[in-house]
Amino acid sequence: MNFNFLTPVSDAVLAHNELTAQQALGKKVKIHSRQNGIPDLEGVQLAIIGVQENRNDVNYIGTNISFDSIRKTLYTLFPGNWYTTIADLGDIEPGETVDDTYFAIRTAIAVLVEKEVIPIVLGGSQDLTYANYRAYDSILPMVNIVSVDTNFDLGDANLPIKNNSYVGKVIVEEPYNLFNYSTIGYQTYFNSQEEIDLMEKLYFEAYRLGDISGDINKVEPLMRDAHMVSIDLKSVRAAEVSENQKYSPNGFTGKEICAISRYAGISNKVSSFGVYEYYASQKDNATSMLVAQMIWYFIEGVNCRVKDDDFLNENYYQKYTILVEEDELIFYKSLKTGRWWIEIPFLPDVNNKLKKHTLLPCMHSDYVSATQGEVPERWYKAYRKNSF
Repeated sequence: MNFNFLTPVSDAVLAHNELTAQQALGKKVKIHSRQNGIPDLEGVQLAIIGVQENRNDVNYIGTNISFDSIRKTLYTLFPGNWYTTIADLGDIEPGETVDDTYFAIRTAIAVLVEKEVIPIVLGGSQDLTYANYRAYDSILPMVNIVSVDTNFDLGDANLPIKNNSYVGKVIVEEPYNLFNYSTIGYQTYFNSQEEIDLMEKLYFEAYRLGDISGDINKVEPLMRDAHMVSIDLKSVRAAEVSENQKYSPNGFTGKEICAISRYAGISNKVSSFGVYEYYASQKDNATSMLVAQMIWYFIEGVNCRVKDDDFLNENYYQKYTILVEEDELIFYKSLKTGRWWIEIPFLPDVNNKLKKHTLLPCMHSDYVSATQGEVPERWYKAYRKNSF
């Protein structure tokens, strides 16, 4: 595949990388350079791509984007006990139009995902998530998106796409590949009641900042069911980032956003990961270090993946059946990892999105609630969505 729309990592970053310790991550990454060209993807499991596109930002004022400070910082970090091979494919520069950039993103991500290489996308405005989603058109019949954001970004699908309204396009434009959309860390005062009601009506999942900050483990089953993850850096509280990046005094801490990134990496399903709404500044050490650490934790998570959802062999799981009112709830617990799933029944008489029984990741607490007569909310929403 010809990636001729990718520009190499800058000479300044490469020069900086020469000065890093021999054991540092930058010395182990296969880097797209002017001198050596695009690295061979044979044996590569993760690939970093920067996308210098932000023209659909509602606050766009003509500023350019550079990911040099993120790369410099990331390259100086030391890798864990990892088995994965990582490539840095450089950047996609803005096309003549934003649609040209979208086409380049879609093409690059589709090729990588089909090669079972996980793209790590650095953006740019978060509307790039729409192009990432469209990359799956020829790969998966149904896609689950998890967005870490203060806002739902639903917007009006009839208006031109923007970074605060791209999800509307994802929902209404053909082909209809979206099965579930989950927002982690939304803040109520940034979202209209109409949007909150629409999320509920569509049986999408929304978790307030306080719910997640109070128990970060709630993120794990959401990520376990996601195919793509999109993180808006505005979801990080202002105290954690540098001047250009500050948005809200409330948000995730650096520790929490890194834990969320690691959960995304651990998920066996997540096949693309993006960090968006990055604003570089001269004094940018805090933000570039945070993004570098988020990428580090995502890679760490990928290296900790365990194939534990094979339920063909009875030696690897326990099955529990619970009757709640008229519903028979069937739970599965992996004996390898202790993680839980709940079965969503197939409804043959309904023109539904699922063609067979499917398993929805859940927590042990969902099983405990079911034993006390409560239907888990995630199961209810998935079941209802499947009944359309």
